[in-house]
Amino acid sequence: MDRLRQRADFLAVANGARVNSPAFVLQSRPRDDSGPIRIGFTVTKKNGNAPERNRIRRRLRELVKRLEPVLMQPHHDYVLVGRRDALSRPFATMLDDLRIAFSKPARHTAKEQSKGRGQRPGTAPAASRKTD
Repeated sequence: MDRLRQRADFLAVANGARVNSPAFVLQSRPRDDSGPIRIGFTVTKKNGNAPERNRIRRRLRELVKRLEPVLMQPHHDYVLVGRRDALSRPFATMLDDLRIAFSKPARHTAKEQSKGRGQRPGTAPAASRKTD
């Protein structure tokens, strides 16, 4: 298992599927190559100061180390986005949450859900609206 380190990889995974949990958000994206599973960790500044964010990140890394690799799909990239609850949530509970997140069918982002859909019901195309 490799680590994601480049911003472009994190942004690509952010457009993929996601599963929410109280302590983290798991984002995933299938890749076209035959490389190993890659995983990245991120915690935003709104979750606290640097020591708190680092503690959240360390807890997330330890979760992944203790997780059975069989749960992860091959040829995928994953990103764990830490939340503030990761500081106070029991570690065993977070590990169960992560197992559940990997086993759940992922929900796609709003961007992906809106692709391919027509206009919203009840709205007319912009060209046919009257401009009086």
